[in-house]
Amino acid sequence: MHITVIAVGKLKERHYAQACAEYLKRLGPYAKVDIVEVPDRDVTRDETRALAEEGRAILKSIPGQAHVVVLDPAATQCTSEQFSGKLDELALQGSSALTFVVGGAAGLSGEVRARADESLSLGLMTYPHQLARVMLLEQLYRAFRISRKEPYHR
Repeated sequence: MHITVIAVGKLKERHYAQACAEYLKRLGPYAKVDIVEVPDRDVTRDETRALAEEGRAILKSIPGQAHVVVLDPAATQCTSEQFSGKLDELALQGSSALTFVVGGAAGLSGEVRARADESLSLGLMTYPHQLARVMLLEQLYRAFRISRKEPYHR
């Protein structure tokens, strides 16, 4: 499986970058995972324009036939086991290219949401988008371990 994570903004804090690097290393035996960072825009001046510009950059970065999942706090939540099952189901259906989109400080544009095949919530609480990227990578790693009945999950 080839997974692309499109994220708005760069990881500026060293601890987030180190955590992402660790999970990318752990994911290596299970899937090819690419991180694509699109520039974040200043949402304090004109949020609508910033979202539109970020959205255009995100849409240009989505691989052709990818199944797209956007992270959205208002979306459906699932357990780690359900997430693992969903990845297995997509693989069985022949979806070998999977793209996750992590929005910026103001979220995602309507155009990006419209392109998504589904939405996923990491929880009802609000997280910094840099932390959401770490959490997504950790859950991807956990999902592959669950699928293969390997230790780590608990």
